[in-house]
Amino acid sequence: MANIYELRRYGRFAFLISAAAVVACFFYFSNTLVSELAVQERERMQIWADATKEIVSSPDADIDFLLRIIEGNTTIPVLLTDDQGNILRHRNFNLPAPQIPDEYGFYTDPPENTEYLRRKLRRLQADASNKIDIEIAPGLMQHLYYEDSTLLRRMSWYPLIQLVVMLAFVAVVYFAVLSTKKAEQNKVWVGLSKETAHQLGTPISSLMAWMELLPDYGVDADTIAEMNKDINRLSMIASRFSKIGSVPKMEAADLAALVDQAASYMNSRISPRISLRWNSSDHPAQIPVRASAPLLEWVIENLIKNAVDAMEGSGKITVTTKSDADAARAVIEVSDTGKGIARKNFKTVFNPGYTTKSRGWGLGLTLAKRIIEEYHGGRIFVKDSTPGVGTTFRIELPQAPRPEC
Repeated sequence: MANIYELRRYGRFAFLISAAAVVACFFYFSNTLVSELAVQERERMQIWADATKEIVSSPDADIDFLLRIIEGNTTIPVLLTDDQGNILRHRNFNLPAPQIPDEYGFYTDPPENTEYLRRKLRRLQADASNKIDIEIAPGLMQHLYYEDSTLLRRMSWYPLIQLVVMLAFVAVVYFAVLSTKKAEQNKVWVGLSKETAHQLGTPISSLMAWMELLPDYGVDADTIAEMNKDINRLSMIASRFSKIGSVPKMEAADLAALVDQAASYMNSRISPRISLRWNSSDHPAQIPVRASAPLLEWVIENLIKNAVDAMEGSGKITVTTKSDADAARAVIEVSDTGKGIARKNFKTVFNPGYTTKSRGWGLGLTLAKRIIEEYHGGRIFVKDSTPGVGTTFRIELPQAPRPEC
């Protein structure tokens, strides 16, 4: 079953890598499109510069045609200067003030426009990439500076916007799939738990009836008492399963007493070669919490069972209960001297189906996590583990106020 989670992990990586490759392809295509548009604008500016040169230097040129080329540029901001940096002509700038006609009908720039164009020229001169030199005559040069058009500036943002949108889309799809899987898993677990409780109910009732007849067959009282304990235990297990998927009733309880009860029950049912110790004597006698006692005992028993399995026949288990007054929380730690857990699996062990045993469904820690986090508002996690040395699981629960004396 552990291999299934390895495959799922690789599947998620494959999905993310594929998504990243798709996003990269779209980004590359969009960026290439912008680069090609920039090249086309430079070619248009080169044609504009050639037309300007022809008008000035060739008296036989088709002036009307060349003027149409020059006036056809309605999108790319252009500045034409001489060698001294004087602005001879400009087009397509969003000037701060309208041009004013003089007494002869020629339009001139007001001072604010002139200062605006000079600032533009200084900025364009600092970046010579958008500059075309025009040789009007031997020793006489003009210089054409141009900015990216509004369309090109907008298009330059398009790859980034597309990248953000694609990443957002991939993230939404990824988390939607995870949420759907989790919801489906929850339905399966709840249905399985309730069906298990239902199936256990009939044989338990039958066993209870048979227990009433055993004294008539001469079975000694001690044997009947022990069998009754196990039947009552089965009834409690069925009750626990029936509570999965329902909101359990939370009541005031003493965490130290719950741990003592669960550990005592397990201590009589594990191998004598395994030492099980539980200790809360160095802390206040009572650690008040609000809990569902049957479910919380189930979690503790499950952690002890896992510790027993991890030690494969012999070892030491220590269950510690303490109160963290500063954080207003109660703490349970279950430590073993078993085979340990690799750090990469600290979270994976709580996934449904994860198990290192040849038998079992790998639902124990999954249900424990749900009981602690969803029902009790606490946390359960692997505090520490070293392969070949042992593991410590830690449970943190909100501590309830102590009852008034």
